[in-house]
Amino acid sequence: MQHLRTAHDKELRRRLAVERVKEGWNTKDVADFLHVTMRSVQKWVKAERDGGSAALTAKPYPGHPKLTPQQAASVLEWLTHNPREFGFVTELWTAGRVTSLIEKRFHVVFNSNYVNAWLARRKITPQKPERVPRERNSQKIDGWIAEDLPRIQKKGPKRKPIWYSLTKADS
Repeated sequence: MQHLRTAHDKELRRRLAVERVKEGWNTKDVADFLHVTMRSVQKWVKAERDGGSAALTAKPYPGHPKLTPQQAASVLEWLTHNPREFGFVTELWTAGRVTSLIEKRFHVVFNSNYVNAWLARRKITPQKPERVPRERNSQKIDGWIAEDLPRIQKKGPKRKPIWYSLTKADS
């Protein structure tokens, strides 16, 4: 039997297993036929016995949480602002920060790895601002390069190149 994907297919498999056991098939034969464990067949039979036919009903998987288009637009708009405006201590957006804001504002929980991939699909890639020391003084640096550096660099006499040969020297 091929791999079942939908909740409805799985429900049909459970119902068939219980039906076969009621018809007199032994649990091992039913399990082998459906490519499941004996324990699964026993569990389904017990569930049907205790809760009736409704106990075998499909319970669809709710799926992954999603943002509405308006929420997604809001998230992308946040990134045009400084993270400090949202209460963060530095000016660096991270997937973790975006994830925590989504949870706080929209009550939707995501893994930060998912948010990173979600941002990448929207052509938003991780970026770090260039670090500039607080003490940096561009005028002093330019002056040093123009005046002091040439004085410090030594210009030695030009030397003639030395040639080596692999042939024997004449004596």
